[in-house]
Amino acid sequence: MKIAVFSSQPYDCRFLDEAQLRFAASRDIELVYHTESLSLQSVPLAQDCSGVCVFVNDVLDRAVLEALARLGVKAVLMRCTGFNNLDIAAAARLALFVARVPAYSPEAVAEHTLALLLTLNRHTHRAYARVREGNFALDGLLGSTLHGKTVGLIGTGKIGLATARIFRGFGCQVLGYDPFVSPAFAAYGTLVALPQLLRQSDIVSLHCPLLDSTRHMIDAAALAQMKPGAMLVNTSRGALIDTRAVIAALKSHQLGALAIDVYEQESELFFHDRSSDIIEDDVFQRLITFPNVLVTGHQGFFTTEAMREIAETVFENLACFLDGSACACLVPGTEAVLH
Repeated sequence: MKIAVFSSQPYDCRFLDEAQLRFAASRDIELVYHTESLSLQSVPLAQDCSGVCVFVNDVLDRAVLEALARLGVKAVLMRCTGFNNLDIAAAARLALFVARVPAYSPEAVAEHTLALLLTLNRHTHRAYARVREGNFALDGLLGSTLHGKTVGLIGTGKIGLATARIFRGFGCQVLGYDPFVSPAFAAYGTLVALPQLLRQSDIVSLHCPLLDSTRHMIDAAALAQMKPGAMLVNTSRGALIDTRAVIAALKSHQLGALAIDVYEQESELFFHDRSSDIIEDDVFQRLITFPNVLVTGHQGFFTTEAMREIAETVFENLACFLDGSACACLVPGTEAVLH
């Protein structure tokens, strides 16, 4: 079986090749790596392949899925948790096997959330640059003590819980909001309504999926409800926040600081070296001019442990497809597909 791996980087090749040796050495599987992301234009790269392996920003809309099916592709193996880029109805209609990685090292994303927050709060990124230039002045590096602050977590799933544990260890009061109540959260914080969380939190951190109901959930109205000067952290999905509204809130000082590992239009920027390019996204360019904004390029998941777990789950899902066995990682809404 030949599988086209889209949006592949050197680290994808490393961990997938390692997983193939451990999990599929006895199977006739050929991985064909492509740095190109999956789109209607790049679908022909899957010629003669029975499956594709895709990442978070690859396009899986109706047109792409239909084009893949015409080529004979039967399996779509996702190297991510989110599936907001997938047309579920089209996948089901085309009888495609679509499996994801429901959870991988939630601690990795939780720890990156704290890394972003601590860096931004204590200005360690600016201090690092200063010291390398021989500037040891402290003016402009004043932060605040995290201990005793109120942290609001929007989303209390596995990553939200891992984040809550860490914040609780820092001596923070933790509030949580989630339409789907997680009983385990009671050990670390208090579940409250979203308006209360926004009003009371010194730090708001997003840990929820991107759905129609959550798109731009942090908009001008939500930002207006937040404590003046509060910090906002997003390590989930870029479109959870309305970037233009966030820029306005930063300009008015309603929002005290912003740390993001994701961006709504990141597919045109992230995972590639754009250092020699002129970035034409004016909204992104405006965002990074603020001294109280910290951006990383969707690296929250990027640890050895998480990458290994992702690769192993991909091959476990592939084994389910090849053997026709039950797969616990099928994307919701495609479970009825039989192979």
